Amino acid sequence: MMLRADLHVHTRHSRRTGNLQFLGSRDCYSDPIDVYNRAKARGMDLVAITDHDSIDGALELMHRLPNQHDVIVGEEVSCRYERIEVHFGVYGVTESLHRDIQPLRRNAFEVAAYLRGAGVFFSLNHLLHFYRGQAPLREYLRLLDEVPALEVRNGAMLRSHNRVIEEIASRWNTQGHQCRIGMIGGSDSHTLRRVGRTWTEAPGRNREEFLHSLKRRLGRPGGDHGGASAVAGDTYGVIGSYLGSLIGLGPRDHAGWHRAACLAFGAASLPCQFLPAVIAFAGKRREARSVSAVTAQLGSLLIHEPNRSLHVEEVPL
Repeated sequence: MMLRADLHVHTRHSRRTGNLQFLGSRDCYSDPIDVYNRAKARGMDLVAITDHDSIDGALELMHRLPNQHDVIVGEEVSCRYERIEVHFGVYGVTESLHRDIQPLRRNAFEVAAYLRGAGVFFSLNHLLHFYRGQAPLREYLRLLDEVPALEVRNGAMLRSHNRVIEEIASRWNTQGHQCRIGMIGGSDSHTLRRVGRTWTEAPGRNREEFLHSLKRRLGRPGGDHGGASAVAGDTYGVIGSYLGSLIGLGPRDHAGWHRAACLAFGAASLPCQFLPAVIAFAGKRREARSVSAVTAQLGSLLIHEPNRSLHVEEVPL
């Protein structure tokens, strides 16, 4: 029996966005129960919640659905590899595990070592999203030695981005490494629009067997790739929910003069609401260039050394 889950979904517990921090906007405004209902309506057998550095959304959902056993407590852990931000999707998180990894987040290798020691399944998400040549690629890809899986299909990333990550994972698995790299997928949705549009399938009859199959690298990603329209759609959805929160629809994060100032800023910025779409399209063009650079390096090695196995340390920047 195959079970399906969208392994990368956010709720309103993904608290603060890094953009225009003075506005106090959340990264997502989706209610956990709405995420659950949308995921189930789109055919997900299990529902994973992976908020940024928080398990509160998943715990809230389990509290509201105490008799359900189809909720996976997940977390997207933000950490650092030198100057590069790295995100690990972690599944089957307990409150003690969540608490213990917070002090380690300045070092991705320490986080990965702790998660391996804890025996939980985790993945390295959207491999090239934050990579802009801050370190030699051969050094950055040392992270593959530390993780059991890569997110090779992210519903907000370009098809070319997802494909090159899948290629990297496939090559890794054909080079005789001691540990194979599993492959997973998720929508990375910050609104309800794309929940359940990208997913992972794995054998199992229940949540525990599904997670065990992921540990055995039996996951199979499927569903939509992403692009500028996916990112812009999420952005406008978050903006709309943020403005709604300022007038009392949704979480009340602002009060007094701060609320008044944010309302004034929102009203003044209405003529400029084309900018999020422009930024999304520019960001995807930049992503495409980054992916092309990595793809060209991999292709060059294949052309010039067709009989030589590709090892991580042989990929120059």
